[in-house]
Amino acid sequence: MTKISFGAHPYLLGFEQLERLVERTAKSGDGYPPFNIEAVTENAYRITLAVAGFREEELAITVEDRQLVIRGRQAEDEATRVWLHRGIASRAFQRSFVLADGVEVAGAHMEHGLLHIDLRRIVPEAVVQTIPIRSGRADTPPAPVKRIEAK
Repeated sequence: MTKISFGAHPYLLGFEQLERLVERTAKSGDGYPPFNIEAVTENAYRITLAVAGFREEELAITVEDRQLVIRGRQAEDEATRVWLHRGIASRAFQRSFVLADGVEVAGAHMEHGLLHIDLRRIVPEAVVQTIPIRSGRADTPPAPVKRIEAK
């Protein structure tokens, strides 16, 4: 039996990148820092990361090619401290989330060692297109597509 990927399904046109996004997301590293994702409303989400010990200026949030990237790096103050026991890690991290088309970052805030990142989905207006059918040779340039706004 041949395994067919959903990106190669004949009814899913233009979704080849989706399979690559799923594979890239599945390979995303360790579990540090831990996080939650919640649906706040139908078109709003919140990602919460446990970043205890980090200050706001030690964290960076960017969106790079539809990928939300959160990075953390604590300042080194090793010269002033003498550790008798060190059980709290102060390692750098990078956590990434792939954003769907139309999802954007609405804001971020920190509270009690938790970094909250709010996302919202922009719902596009429905558009109906009328495609003209022409006769003649297939290599002649097509007429422009007429767009009709749905109400």
